[in-house]
Amino acid sequence: MSSHLEPSVEEIKKECRRLEESCLYTSTSLFSWEREARALRIAFIVVPIILGGVATIRPLLREPSWDWLIAICALGAGLFPAIFKALDWDVSVKLVGDSANRFKNLESRFRQLACFSDGQQYDSMKASFDELYERLEDARASNPTPPERHFNKARAKIKKGHFKQD
Repeated sequence: MSSHLEPSVEEIKKECRRLEESCLYTSTSLFSWEREARALRIAFIVVPIILGGVATIRPLLREPSWDWLIAICALGAGLFPAIFKALDWDVSVKLVGDSANRFKNLESRFRQLACFSDGQQYDSMKASFDELYERLEDARASNPTPPERHFNKARAKIKKGHFKQD
């Protein structure tokens, strides 16, 4: 960082870097959650359909020894949607994805503000920062909170260097 900048501009740049990192962790956590939510949604839609189909084959079977399988399939077809709702896995995949994209965009914007602000006066830099921070507050207000396991996955991925720019 240039030593000719006012200390207050340096502080804004430092805060931009901190918020850039925060947005990276949040967006990575949300993208992880979005992938899981999409897979769960598909599984909890497709599996009950298959189980319900299997449960309807009773008239085709001559052997009553398969009745236990038909009963289990019918039970599973009925329970899967209830389990899905009871465990609160019915999150909006679109909402999670949109939030992840908002935080990824903010991450880039904070990085750009920190990188390309040399020579900016405090007032100009502060105005740009305040505008971005307002967008961040809006993103946080409408952001669903990802499960902690996704934050831990994100942290591990980030620490491995997956998001380092070459």
